[in-house]
Amino acid sequence: MKKDIHPTWYPEAQVICSCGETYTVGATKELIRTDVCSACHPFFTGEQRIVDSEGQVERFMRRLERREELLELEERRQTKKERRQRSRAIAEIVDEEQEAEAAAEETTTEAEAAS
Repeated sequence: MKKDIHPTWYPEAQVICSCGETYTVGATKELIRTDVCSACHPFFTGEQRIVDSEGQVERFMRRLERREELLELEERRQTKKERRQRSRAIAEIVDEEQEAEAAAEETTTEAEAAS
């Protein structure tokens, strides 16, 4: 076996979890700090919680809120557009009716003038 190529072995290395749990194991580092362990991991505890590293959950929630805002905005735009189209259609119908009435009046006046 070659000398000086293997890391130092610590048979009494400490593992400290963020929940406060401490374990003694053999490792190549004297002190190991972890975010989750078997005492606090949701898989082992059965409780549902989100383990967040580097703000990923907050970033996702902001993105989700922004998407909902954009969907609401698009829905409002669509309803405004539909209202505008309906009012234009009603205005066209009214204009057509007025033109038809004016044409009918012209024909009646021409018929009265001819008789």
